[in-house]
Amino acid sequence: MAKVEIYTKAFCGYCHRAKALLKKKGVDFEEIDITMDSAKRQEMLSRKPDARTVPQIFIDDVAVGGSDDIHALDRAGKLDPMLGL
Repeated sequence: MAKVEIYTKAFCGYCHRAKALLKKKGVDFEEIDITMDSAKRQEMLSRKPDARTVPQIFIDDVAVGGSDDIHALDRAGKLDPMLGL
């Protein structure tokens, strides 16, 4: 199974949607909350410099975007292969 990391903030509806999709698929993921952690926010930006919103999702260290992006990948049948499902 793929390594999945998701950068989030508290009270973020898009973050909740993205995590719900991953949970529905039975995928384990590491959640990195940047709400009060500027070092983790900088880490996110170093990995994806143009990231201005959360969630930012990485699958096997590849930036795949946010909630709308993984839902689009899922609808297109591309998410499961990326996740190793």
